[in-house]
Amino acid sequence: MAETLVSPRGGDEPVIEASGLGHTYKGGHTALENVDLSLGIGLFGLLGPNGAGKSTLMRIICTLLVPTKGTVTVYGHDVTRERREVREMLGYLPQEFGAWRHHRAEEVLDTLARLSGLSNRKERRRRVAETLEMVGLDGVADRKVKKLSGGMVRRLGVAQALVHEPQVLIVDEPTVGLDPEERMRFRQLMNQLGRDRTILLSTHIVADLGGGCKEMALLDGGRIEFQGPPEELLTRAVGRVFEVTASSEAAERIESEYEIVSRAVTGTSISLRGVTANGMPAGASAVDAPTLEEAYLAFMAVRGRTEAARQDDEAPEVASAEDAG
Repeated sequence: MAETLVSPRGGDEPVIEASGLGHTYKGGHTALENVDLSLGIGLFGLLGPNGAGKSTLMRIICTLLVPTKGTVTVYGHDVTRERREVREMLGYLPQEFGAWRHHRAEEVLDTLARLSGLSNRKERRRRVAETLEMVGLDGVADRKVKKLSGGMVRRLGVAQALVHEPQVLIVDEPTVGLDPEERMRFRQLMNQLGRDRTILLSTHIVADLGGGCKEMALLDGGRIEFQGPPEELLTRAVGRVFEVTASSEAAERIESEYEIVSRAVTGTSISLRGVTANGMPAGASAVDAPTLEEAYLAFMAVRGRTEAARQDDEAPEVASAEDAG
């Protein structure tokens, strides 16, 4: 069971707060522009297409990248000037966590716990066992990493981010490559952990957020275009999600003009469900209760970004010593 954390600051003050944040890489690529963001306790989703700036934002929050303008604080500590204090409060799960292949799961976690400052052996062993149980890996603690499934490796990544009991967890694209069952387990784990800490989960897959998402921020072109509860995004989508049944020829035309979410064939007819930025196909009816994924697609369709593909925000140039340090 996840432990209850006591916030170092009382009330409803923001845990993570970004103001006027911007970052331009040396090659001239602007990944973030005037980002304002305020997060409290709970699970928060950071959504956006590939190249929107999500990874750049998360690296700045984790003190791995120095912004070119603006500020970010974590519990009031500036991520640029007070890196040590921020890092003590953060747990970070990057997109890739798959090293240590020839070590046992508990060995990996013990080593990383020691590097996180847990020097007392007895206390560290207790914390390692507790954290493995928390993420459902206590039964495979003595198994080598190379023998773990992809989902188990991701849960081990969560464990290493949690082992020093951080108040803030930063998770970047957590379910890439996982099968549906492991994706569901991961969502359940995030929902549980978000009850008493701040989790910022970056993804371009809306379903990753699950039902425990307190608030969402949509990042597009380096800017925050929406921040609010999922219910608000769903409300905005009403009238922009449609259903229509058409002949094969008509369905082909509709599919070429609209973003289609689902397609089902019944005899000679094809049933389509899609999103629209302006107007619906002939014979279509509005969906009364859009899904969150449909609401996100509708929002992006209005922005003309349904099919847009931008350069990945992980710019190809290597960060400078100042950025990395």
